[in-house]
Amino acid sequence: MVSNLKIFRKEIELKVNPELLFNWHENPGAFERLTPFWEKVKIKTQIGGIKNGDEIKVKVNVFGPITLDWHLRHEDYIQGQQFADKQVSGMFDYWKHSHVMCKTDVLTSILRDSIDYKLPLGSIGNLFGQNFVIAKLERLFKFRHKVTEIESKIFQEKKKNMKILIAGSRGLVGTDLVSFLKHQGHQVFKLSRTKKENETDVIVWDPETCYLNEADLDGFDAVVNLAGENIANGRWTEKQKEEIKNSRINSTSLLAKALTKVKNPPRVFVCASAIGFYGDRPDEVLNENSVPVRGDFLSETCVQWEEACRPAAEAGIRVVNTRFGIILSPKGGAMAKLLLPFQLGLGGQIGNGEQVMSWIGLDDVVYALNYVIQNESISGPVNFTAPNPVTNLEFTKTLGKVLQRPTIFPVPSFAIKLILGEMADALLLSSQKVKPSKLESAGYEFTHKDLESALRHLLGK
Repeated sequence: MVSNLKIFRKEIELKVNPELLFNWHENPGAFERLTPFWEKVKIKTQIGGIKNGDEIKVKVNVFGPITLDWHLRHEDYIQGQQFADKQVSGMFDYWKHSHVMCKTDVLTSILRDSIDYKLPLGSIGNLFGQNFVIAKLERLFKFRHKVTEIESKIFQEKKKNMKILIAGSRGLVGTDLVSFLKHQGHQVFKLSRTKKENETDVIVWDPETCYLNEADLDGFDAVVNLAGENIANGRWTEKQKEEIKNSRINSTSLLAKALTKVKNPPRVFVCASAIGFYGDRPDEVLNENSVPVRGDFLSETCVQWEEACRPAAEAGIRVVNTRFGIILSPKGGAMAKLLLPFQLGLGGQIGNGEQVMSWIGLDDVVYALNYVIQNESISGPVNFTAPNPVTNLEFTKTLGKVLQRPTIFPVPSFAIKLILGEMADALLLSSQKVKPSKLESAGYEFTHKDLESALRHLLGK
């Protein structure tokens, strides 16, 4: 028995079958799904899953560039009921985390997380580290239990395991989508320009040279295309604009045409698009029936991007064009670039702050993608934006509130245009009040409808 142990307990009641809840935890990838967006944790090695003797070694960012290796071994496994992970080596003198699933009735479970731990350096560690550890654990389990509640319910409602192919799997959305779908039990393959010798889940293609073996696409239930050059990757030159356009249109056209020639085509082809389709529209409420704007680079790119899917639609494949709004995640995209200046108290509105931002959290992007894959009634353009868009000023004030930082350093329009040129007008100063009409009418329930709750979840605040 280890003396002077500290104890942390947390539980949640879930409207999920207890056996399914345990299976959800046992599925490969649970550790990644339960790791918060803001934590920098990398799996170094993993042996097995959660059964007795199975192990995982991770590298954890403790503070800034300082990292520690953490080695955990599983024990106390009882199928359908419980498992535990115990520290072999790492940052604590002792650590054991027990996960217990209790049945309250056929459709309801209680998940109990119990952590027994001992801080290093004895009384000195307790004096300086105890409050920090408790705050960190509270923050962690608020996130974990929210994810468990949502994703175990999706797991319970799943109709069948699917075979899914994803292009653009290494991007912000693709990485999280692959993780989610695998943990849900689906068989996921990736389209990539390169393939390592031991990668059995990768299919090679090259949109630039139009290389794609059509036979490799046979037998998939769904194909998701997220491929495309990053539009915020530096100031737009004419060459960069061509790359942005061609990387989207060429890859989509290649895939759509190839899918019409396979023996067993997918039931659905989901292809990324963007609310840039609508152009700068400050005085309108936009839905999927709103028309594009002529002469606008992003709008015309999106029109051609969606048009490139036509061969698949004409062949009878259900096509969904996901018009993404501003995707919020501390792991990448616009929000990741904003975080540091805001955390330093240097944030502020851009331009006059009146431009409307149609945003969506990364978790809702992934859940909604899963929803449109599964829901056969959804086709055509679908707006991927939260129901409550905000002005840039509202966004600025809300992010400052969540981070508890002042937001008194505005960026004038002329300055941002001077730095970024045309890209500033298209991405930072344009206004689009977009409504997710199709998702809402199809019954999709957003995880976060308002900006503050989304930011608090994404940032653990």
